[in-house]
Amino acid sequence: MQIPSKILVYSIFIVLVSCRKYLDQKPDQSMTLINKVEDCQALLDNSYYVNNLDVAAGEASADDYFVTDDLWASFQLEDRNLYIWNPDNLFPSFGYNGNDWSHTYDNVNRANMVLEALNHIKITPTSASNWNDVRGQALVLRGRSFLQGLITWSLAYDKSTASSDLGIPLRLSSDFNEPTKRASVEDGYNQVIQDLRNAIDLLPVVPEHPFRASKPAACALLARTYLAMRLYDSCFKYADEALSLNHTLIDYNQLSTDPFSMELFNPEIVMADAMAYSDPVAPWYGKIDTILYASYDNKDLRKSVWFGDNGDGTFYFQNSYSQYSLFTGVANDEVYLMRAECYARMNNISKAMEDLNALMITRWKNDGSFLPFQASTAQEALSTILRERRKELVFRGLRWLDIKRLNKEGENITLQRVINGKLYTLPPNDLRYALAIPDEIIGLSGIPQNPR
Repeated sequence: MQIPSKILVYSIFIVLVSCRKYLDQKPDQSMTLINKVEDCQALLDNSYYVNNLDVAAGEASADDYFVTDDLWASFQLEDRNLYIWNPDNLFPSFGYNGNDWSHTYDNVNRANMVLEALNHIKITPTSASNWNDVRGQALVLRGRSFLQGLITWSLAYDKSTASSDLGIPLRLSSDFNEPTKRASVEDGYNQVIQDLRNAIDLLPVVPEHPFRASKPAACALLARTYLAMRLYDSCFKYADEALSLNHTLIDYNQLSTDPFSMELFNPEIVMADAMAYSDPVAPWYGKIDTILYASYDNKDLRKSVWFGDNGDGTFYFQNSYSQYSLFTGVANDEVYLMRAECYARMNNISKAMEDLNALMITRWKNDGSFLPFQASTAQEALSTILRERRKELVFRGLRWLDIKRLNKEGENITLQRVINGKLYTLPPNDLRYALAIPDEIIGLSGIPQNPR
């Protein structure tokens, strides 16, 4: 996908402007360069910014890994604070590489620019399909960006408090003169749902490239949204629709156990996105949680494909679906697990285990040792599915979401770290699950900081 240089230069400029300009700058005449559907597509095809800078802070704060005292001491202040859930100074200034907030709202702005440009581009019989596709991609980009923001900077969705809980700014225009205001969590999730629902009928079932959104990707992201909200009937509906369109799984018996050998854009991937670089969760730094590693059966191929031996009794994560970065996109294993969980919560035990086993047989050594998972009660099925979800979606940027939502279900997950002999604890439903917004944003916009 060749990107016109004028579009590439403009999109890079948007990312690298100063923090004050990022919040306050007026759109300039460069917008007039976007006057064709192809220009809009080119802006969305800038994969470095669109597909490879997803939020890392939640994964850095979660419990898939640990680091040594010496390694922790080598991190920049913000990463040290993330690791021990210090409530303040969690994000660096914007600088050259930006931060999770700037990456998120750069893509929100990119999506808004495309949506606004399309409103001024005439639809012809020959361009209608592409026009719809590009609009759908922009809606998915904005919706998934808002969803990542809600998961990171807001408390878990709770129906009883969502209308008053602090959400994130919902910027629906590229006009930087519009004031920045925090919407409620309820309004935030409603906007995500609206964007993703509106995208579904505009998108193709099979995209031209996995970096682009598609109908099954939009459905799966809607299912993920409803899962975060603990609205399981709706989660089931869209997970089921996604799998009706694309249900491909890869057989781990065909994979190499060599480090970083996973096929890029493997057939299980519905939409390819990756996490922005972060020292704590870089695959070559963080060590896999020892209890998590021990939970994999020796016949479970995920144990040998995903984890490499450090030679000191610890292990590292070596095979992401994005090879050298951590995958945060949509893949069918997640969708199977969402539908299985919903079946269990709907008391359909046989279907729940059928979905789980359809996935697990592709992860198990094909030497006749695989015994299908069974459950006699819905609660047993749910517990088994959640345990395998924990193991399947390691380092996928979803653990922070799961901890927050499951603690609302009464799972009582408490996180602990030990650094220099000191124990740090994050109890269930703590206010720190809504990470602090970067200080520069608070200072320049005047929006309220998350309470601690």
